[in-house]
Amino acid sequence: MSISEKAQKAKATSILLAAVKTDVKNAALAQIAGELKKRSSEIISANKKDLAAAEAGNLAAPLLKRLKFDEGKIAEVCAGIESLIKLDDPVGKTLATTELDQGLELYKVSCPIGVIGVIFESRPDALVQISTLCLKSGNAVLLKGGSEAQHTNKILAEIIIRASQSAGIPKGWLGLMETRADVAEILKLDEYIDLIIPRGSNEFVRHIMDNTNIAVLGHAEGICHVYVDGDADLDMAVRISVDSKCQYVAVCNAAETLLVDAKIAEKFLPLVKAALEDKGVELRGCKETASIIKVKPAADKDWSTEYLDYIISIKVVDGLDEAISHINRYSSRHTDAIVTADKQKAAKFMNLVDSANVFWNASTRFSDGFRYGLGAEVGISTNKIHARGPVGLEGLVIYKWKLLGSGQIVADYAEGRKKFSHKVL
Repeated sequence: MSISEKAQKAKATSILLAAVKTDVKNAALAQIAGELKKRSSEIISANKKDLAAAEAGNLAAPLLKRLKFDEGKIAEVCAGIESLIKLDDPVGKTLATTELDQGLELYKVSCPIGVIGVIFESRPDALVQISTLCLKSGNAVLLKGGSEAQHTNKILAEIIIRASQSAGIPKGWLGLMETRADVAEILKLDEYIDLIIPRGSNEFVRHIMDNTNIAVLGHAEGICHVYVDGDADLDMAVRISVDSKCQYVAVCNAAETLLVDAKIAEKFLPLVKAALEDKGVELRGCKETASIIKVKPAADKDWSTEYLDYIISIKVVDGLDEAISHINRYSSRHTDAIVTADKQKAAKFMNLVDSANVFWNASTRFSDGFRYGLGAEVGISTNKIHARGPVGLEGLVIYKWKLLGSGQIVADYAEGRKKFSHKVL
């Protein structure tokens, strides 16, 4: 089946899927989780093929880490599905009700977006998260994963399709794309696809935006910051800095730059250096940093680099205002954190830093759909549209207006025979 045919089928199926009852969707999700566990040995075997090919092709270490899909990852995605089942169905909720006149009532009701195309990196777990979120929110989905994960993606898609159909989900709601040519093709299919979600670099997201008429929800790279303020608890600051950088380095919400207030730099930098180097992190610093601790010199490009590795850039700044200015210049608008005991400084930071996620005294690694209680995520949006930050169920629905009348016509209102009440119900 061609990509165009898959898209047409997905569009037709999305109409049916929008009306599927919550208990049927939840039963399908439970069936998917059960089948993933039951066929875990097949999944791991397929993943080993991808890993072997990737290692032979010298795939970068951070991407290799993302590619691995073992028993622990399977257990993790199944836990995500089980949490998704417990969440309220976002479809069919009445968001607002207005009486326009007696017997003429307007309802704003949530509904699925329709058909979503998602192009993502070498993370097989993303395929499971995205497809199950789309299923729960009533959306059909076309998926294109990295070619390095082709064997893993193929078996996962096959399991999800078969399990969901056996539970009563309409056939054709999920389609898997396998080549780069498929991506170029779907960008032309605005007749059938309602939203594209590209997960990758800024350049990749920009390429998608420049080459399609379909709405794009951009998940750009993550250049995330931790700012350690002069009023910070230094032990807390060390813990947060280390967790933000090291808890899992190959992800978009890992910290790439550490900003340190000059007031506490001499005390804090030796402490954080020891803790980071204990985790194997390479430190790159500005001149002021290098005058206090031994680091590699940081170049201008370090402030705008997403390492996805055990590397961090460190800059000493002259207080909160310079930290905010630096972040707003170099941040990818993903996640930025401040460590301080001063509530007013924290409030200023969170109000003025123009990012989708702003934290006070917490690791940047909390920026995640599952940790937010959203039932995993299709990605993190750095856009300023209907969804921002981790995009979970609520970010995958839109709304429609339903007007219930009893024979009213506009002429009566235009010509003054009747008046609107516009009463909020």
